[in-house]
Order: sequence, then C-alpha cells, then structure tokens
Amino acid sequence: MDSPPLLRSPWHEGELALQRRYGVETRMDEVGRRVLRDHLIDQHREFYPLLPMVVVAAVDGEGHVWPTVRAGHPGFLRAPDARRLTLELARDPADPADAGMDDGAAIGLLGIDLRTRRRNRLNGTVHRNEGGFDVVVEQSFGNCPKYIQLREPRFARDPALPSAARPVTSAGLDMTARRLVQEADTFFVGTYADIGGRRQVDVSHRGGRKGFVRVGDDGWLTIPDFAGNRFFNTLGNIAVNPRAGLVFTDFSTGTLLQMTGEAELLPDDRADVSVAGAERYWRFRPKRVVRRDDALPLRYELTEWSPFALATGDWAG
Repeated sequence: MDSPPLLRSPWHEGELALQRRYGVETRMDEVGRRVLRDHLIDQHREFYPLLPMVVVAAVDGEGHVWPTVRAGHPGFLRAPDARRLTLELARDPADPADAGMDDGAAIGLLGIDLRTRRRNRLNGTVHRNEGGFDVVVEQSFGNCPKYIQLREPRFARDPALPSAARPVTSAGLDMTARRLVQEADTFFVGTYADIGGRRQVDVSHRGGRKGFVRVGDDGWLTIPDFAGNRFFNTLGNIAVNPRAGLVFTDFSTGTLLQMTGEAELLPDDRADVSVAGAERYWRFRPKRVVRRDDALPLRYELTEWSPFALATGDWAG
C-alpha cells in the first residue's frame, strides 16, 4: 500500500530550514519520501496492540499544546485498517491534554515500548466514538531507538479507574516540579505547525543522563539536542511556532508533570552552555504547569541504560 510519489517536499518549511542549515536537505528529501507514509504498515499495526501506554499531544482551544501519557491493558490500541488507529480511552477532565481531543482535532501520537526501544510516531485527526476515538492517519514513520532507557512495566492499579489525587496547577515550577525535572532521564515534547490551513501535531521522546535538562534560576529549561535522525520534526515546528509542551514522568510513582509554554532554539555558537554529545540546544519556558500524582497507573523499573545516553555528558562538564 505505497503512496504515490510526492511532487513537493515531504517536510514543512521549518524542518527544511534546519535541514538546510546543517547541510542534510538533499539526503533528508530522499529519506522522507521513503519513510514518511500516510498509513500504518503491517509492522506498526501489529506493534500498537502490544503496548501498555501511549504518548499523545493535543492542542487546546487557546492554542496551548499539552503532551500526556495514557495507559491501558495491551490491546487498548489497535489498527483496524492501515489508515486508522483506535484508542480505547475514556475522557479525562483532569488531564489538560483532554481539552484538545475533541472530534475533528489534530493530534500527535507516539507509540513507544520501553521494554524494547521500539517506537512509531504518527499524526492525524481525531474521530470520537463510544469507546474512545480513532486517529485517522495523515503521517506515520518509525524512529531510531537512541537514548531510550529500557524499563519493565507493571500495573499498580486498574487503568480504567482515574487517579484519586487532585491535579496541582501553577504558573511555574515549584520545588517538587524542579526536583522531578532535575532527576529525569526521559521526557516527551509536543509541538505543532499550521501548514497551508492544516495543523500538524508532533510528540517525541527525549532522553539522556539523569539531569540532562537544566532548570535555570529564571525558570527556563535548557535542553541539549543530541545526534539523531535529522528529521528535525520538533525543532522544525519550534522554528515556525514557539508554542510547545513537555511532560515528565516519575516512573516509580506514576506522577505526570505536564507543562505548556514557549520554546526557542539557541544559536549554534552559544558559548555558555556545554554538554558532551549535544549538537545544539533549545530552551523552554513553562507558562502553566499541572502535576498529577498517580496519573499513570503503570510503574516502570529501570533495567538498562541506553548506551547512547551514557555516552553523553552532563551539565557538570
């Protein structure tokens, strides 16, 4: 089920700008035409039903992007055909991302298996149904396994039941939030771009050594961008639209720390930041933060560090 040849670039202008800056535009044009699809290949259709969790990014009515992590017993995700992914997920008003999951909304999704480092990213359109919603696929592609720590999951409670803890909302990072970010080796970032009247939402994984995200005294987060596939989906979106959202997970307690705000790319010659392995840096300023204890019914035990993450440095030098 191959798509017809693309006459225009498979990348939008923000992605192209970064590919040009780093001299990979020609190569990425060829790669993009080969790996970006408007459907799920059989391998990915078989992959999603194995997963106990999924990462989603949605945009609320004010244009704020919120990433979230949702869970269910394996089988809560399935692809009835190559152009649809069905998510059996009830509405969750405690989750700020839920406001962007109405019928017809653009959405980004990352299927990631922390047991194996396999992952698939897709974006599309929400079509609500009685048990949850379908995502009608507009773009789907696989990702390399770099910087993913291996973790073994277990359910701590019934995923169909909401957390009993009430969300804690703030305009910035309190001490609890700062500690979670400073101790994290993984987070997920949501971004989007409006292209020719069509919204394209993306959510992606970021990983490194523990504490690879620096929290400044001014509340800005500085994030190193390590060597990757050079698609520049996230940074390309930021280049044309500064709105972004991050979600950090405490894998031992199920706490989700969700934040939405604005991001910016730092100049390549920025001299006051340095982490071994980083090719560039970007910053994020949270404008609204929501901490939800026990929001994720899963608990994960770290079983193996990514060798690529261990090959990077930290902010200590």
